[in-house]
Amino acid sequence: MELTNGTTVQEFILLGLEDGKQKRFFLLILFTIVYISTLAENAIIIMLVHVDAQLAQLPMYNFLGNFSLLEICYVTTTMPRMLFDLASPQGIITVQACFIQFYLFYSLGTTEDFFLSAMALDRYLAICHPLYYPLIMSPKNCSKLVASCWMVGFLVYIVPIILISRLSFCGPNVSDHFLCDQAILSLACPPFGNALRILFFMNIFIILGNLIFVTISYGVIIVTLIKSSNRSSRKKAFSTIFFHLMVVTLFYGSVAGMYVTPSGGGQSRVTKIVTVFFTAVTPFLNPMIYSLRNNQMKEALDRLLRRMEGWLRKNITL
Repeated sequence: MELTNGTTVQEFILLGLEDGKQKRFFLLILFTIVYISTLAENAIIIMLVHVDAQLAQLPMYNFLGNFSLLEICYVTTTMPRMLFDLASPQGIITVQACFIQFYLFYSLGTTEDFFLSAMALDRYLAICHPLYYPLIMSPKNCSKLVASCWMVGFLVYIVPIILISRLSFCGPNVSDHFLCDQAILSLACPPFGNALRILFFMNIFIILGNLIFVTISYGVIIVTLIKSSNRSSRKKAFSTIFFHLMVVTLFYGSVAGMYVTPSGGGQSRVTKIVTVFFTAVTPFLNPMIYSLRNNQMKEALDRLLRRMEGWLRKNITL
């Protein structure tokens, strides 16, 4: 990778979110709180799923535990770097670190995409085919599905990132963004080869494919529930999938915002706002929507707190 004067590009410069010192300090405090809260929320969910025997036996909470681990990995891929640049506004990142972040960002996002489809499949089987559900979603099959989501999510972008890393960057090496995503590709110079085309079609195929699957799954679920004669079970099921649909809407709404931005001078600002929502706000809201408002999760948390209280009283007495 060389500049037009023949010097090798060793680093990129990310301009970050804001220029003003006061704005940067405010955003630093705000996103530090968001980051710590996101880690804490998802860590609680993981702990509950693994500690509570009742939750550990249910496939849906196995998915939620892995989804929470995914969210922790996802925000850790982007937010520490963003916080560092807010605290020290130089925005310098090496080419190697930039491509690593690029790969992790897209791989984790793709893994989340597949997990949303897996959870939609789980709800479809549980509601539409309850008799076959225990057989199809056995612990062994559930573990295989979870492993497949992680493996496929991290395998599909190996070829694109290798092709992208071989592109030439002829300058300037400055990106008006706060992380290394598709915006960094605007710094590449021709010839592009097949790298950008492969990345584009892969993104479209994965996003649209999973979106169609999720939409059909929840569509069939809703139709099944409407036809159900059992009002109490129907109400409970609707309450569950309502929160699932909120998470799906947040995810795909944010993804759509990343790919559909206005042209003109405000493009980079809109892109950054949408990316912040996708990388910081959505992972922060998901645990509250998906799990912490779930009655079974609340009961599990209550059992854990009572257990901890009993342990503390026993040890303090001793």
